[in-house]
Amino acid sequence: MSGTTTAASLRRRAAGAGANRWVVLVVLCVSLLLVAVDATVLHVAVPAVTEDLKPGAVELLWIVDAYPLVCASLLILFGTLGDRVGRRRVLLLGYTLFGVASALAAFADDAHLLIVARALLGVGGAMIMPATLSILRQVFPDRRERALAIGVWSAVAAVGAAVGPLLGGFLLEHFWWGSVFLVNIPLMLVSLPVGRILLPESKGDGDGPWDVVGALTAAAGLFAVVLGVKRLGAGELGAATLVPLAAGIVLLVLFVRRQRRREHPLLDLRMFSRPAFSTSVGCIVLAMLALVGLELIAAQYLQLVLGLSPLETGLRLLPLTVAAMAAGLAGARMLRRFGPRRMVSLGFCLTAGAVVLLTAMGGEDNAPLLLGGFVLLGFGLETTLFGAYESMLSEAPQEQAGGAAAIGETSYQLGAGIGIALLGSVMNAAYAPGLSQVPGVPARASDAAAHSLGEAYEVAARLGGPAGEALRLAARHSFVHGLHVTLLVSAGLLLAGAAMALRLPRLMHCDPDEAAPSETPFEVTFATDVASGGSAPVSMPAQRETREPYGSGVKV
Repeated sequence: MSGTTTAASLRRRAAGAGANRWVVLVVLCVSLLLVAVDATVLHVAVPAVTEDLKPGAVELLWIVDAYPLVCASLLILFGTLGDRVGRRRVLLLGYTLFGVASALAAFADDAHLLIVARALLGVGGAMIMPATLSILRQVFPDRRERALAIGVWSAVAAVGAAVGPLLGGFLLEHFWWGSVFLVNIPLMLVSLPVGRILLPESKGDGDGPWDVVGALTAAAGLFAVVLGVKRLGAGELGAATLVPLAAGIVLLVLFVRRQRRREHPLLDLRMFSRPAFSTSVGCIVLAMLALVGLELIAAQYLQLVLGLSPLETGLRLLPLTVAAMAAGLAGARMLRRFGPRRMVSLGFCLTAGAVVLLTAMGGEDNAPLLLGGFVLLGFGLETTLFGAYESMLSEAPQEQAGGAAAIGETSYQLGAGIGIALLGSVMNAAYAPGLSQVPGVPARASDAAAHSLGEAYEVAARLGGPAGEALRLAARHSFVHGLHVTLLVSAGLLLAGAAMALRLPRLMHCDPDEAAPSETPFEVTFATDVASGGSAPVSMPAQRETREPYGSGVKV
């Protein structure tokens, strides 16, 4: 047996001894599914929550936004903490907190308690999300297998985003609104012991103290930036938007300067000097920017222009999710065949083509056009995200796996927030002028109708008669025009992403050196004493990971 084969065998044993790595993947995917579902399941329950708890406008906003805001701001903190204290340990703690917070949310009897519970769910989600990717990086040291695992992981993420509203709608038809949270508890009760038994423990080198000040600075900065971006997306440009946005940017700049000065930084920012890593992060931001903004506008088009019900809207968007699942499952094969550069560029181009195709949408329903456009959109975006995530994770050093995963997830969240803000602003700028001079409609009514299509319909209903009908038709026409403009802007951004992806490696680089002993020793522990509930460490050979120095470029 060759030295390389022997080393590769040792690496696999270090990653998967005592637990089949594919079973580990199932456990990680269940974890991700819960977090992805919880991000969207509340959307359909908002009317029921409003009727029961009677929250004010600000309280309702925080009920919806507390989860994504807290989760996005704490990803780097818990991702890097997992590198120091153990990724499985952080993941299991996240399971526990997620279950407790779900019970608290399900039985909340006032809006403030529900906000606190949603924030705690965000903390649990921030523990779980980067840990799933960093453990996956550990369990699958072979890049070919890891690509397949990431494909399954990303397909599960797509399923979770789609299942959330459908599951929420089903539960609300049969139970009270708290059931959308209560469903998490049985799954967590299963995941906690199974994860303790099957998941391997791993951590980075742990040199130097953990930078608590840096972690809190990053968390505060990200919270302020995401809050500002969300308020921008809602069309608010006052001090309550600009102050947190500016403060967040200042805090993040201070965080970067602090990390550059420290001997043992929280995040080794030299990762960004590797073209494949920094480009992958940029591609994730651009892909999410296009996806979330387009999904939001598409849902409004289907319901307000075509008059479809929420369930019919969900079913129309389902092909997008199915296509995304297919792209995730086929991603490993495409990556081997095309390489990261062509795969991510192709994904962006397919998505841009889908967006241009959807500009043919008008005021009348065209089901075949929507089906074709959504299938191309889902397949193209998932192809892009798969290639970007795989390249980013493969470029990160093993000891920085948690931090790298946190950067990827933070990019995902920021891209989504920026997408809603940017494309929403483009949509409003293109929509409003068409309502400025509608015959027979007072200027005050036109100004109110210019805020959104839903508000235009309400104003038209109050006006009634020919003026109301004229305003309704003008609003529908202006919305379709705004949709076309927004789609074209999205296509331009996606083509910019395709150009950016040309900096990625041409080939999927599976260097035999990856199987060589690694520079940084790490300990892998497995639960070997199930009856006693304990876990015994298994001594593994010190491994050394041979990689190019930061900033030296990527071999292709």
